Amino acid sequence: MRFASLGSGSRGNATLIAHGATQLLVDCGFSARETEKRLARLQLAATDITAIIVTHEHQDHSQGVAAMARKYGLPVYMTAGAQRGYAWGELPDLQYIEPECGFSIDDIQCHPFTVPHDAAEPVQFVFSDGQDRIGLLTDTGNITAHIIANFVQLDALLLECNHDLTMLQQSDYPASLKARVGGDYGHLNNTQAARLLEGIDCSGLQHVVAMHLSQQNNTPRLAQQALSVVLNCDLTDIPVADQATGLPWHSL
Repeated sequence: MRFASLGSGSRGNATLIAHGATQLLVDCGFSARETEKRLARLQLAATDITAIIVTHEHQDHSQGVAAMARKYGLPVYMTAGAQRGYAWGELPDLQYIEPECGFSIDDIQCHPFTVPHDAAEPVQFVFSDGQDRIGLLTDTGNITAHIIANFVQLDALLLECNHDLTMLQQSDYPASLKARVGGDYGHLNNTQAARLLEGIDCSGLQHVVAMHLSQQNNTPRLAQQALSVVLNCDLTDIPVADQATGLPWHSL
């Protein structure tokens, strides 16, 4: 298996999970044109995409989903809540998924699980080819026992490190936005992400990637510091998915 990011942050998110001929686009928070450009940086064409999977309906994860699906005839997988929560327009091949109910798309097994986030029916995922397992966790306000239970025997983890709590508290965000981002249904801060790593077996992890960093309230170094302490590794061992440049292919 391998994975990459087209970009990660509050201005757009899209993650690629691939195995064999199967290329899954998880979320598409960029316009169709921008998505095509970013795919080309990873030596992919939009026609190479097998399907789009939607974690939730917020615009930074959904903006380009319908346009890409219509233009390329792609199936779209999402929960019923995500479908109700956004004006998608016509989707040529909509496949409903249910939290905790695994499904397969060609060569890749997908397991969606519920997370606490202020969306209609949000899910995050574990992806597997039957041997390796990739965990994806962004857009969750806190770490639950349910999340921990899903993250067993992972080979890679793409983990939200949205904000540094002190930077958020000292930012010029209005109080309501600070409460939303830092609340139990908002986004993980660096310390919470580190605590997740403390709660799971990290012995099999080949890759841990810091995802969905706030450009105003975090820095790559702060996120890397928080995770590297738990993993007992160098900061440079923890790649960061950038908003503008994404993340190049990483293989298991």
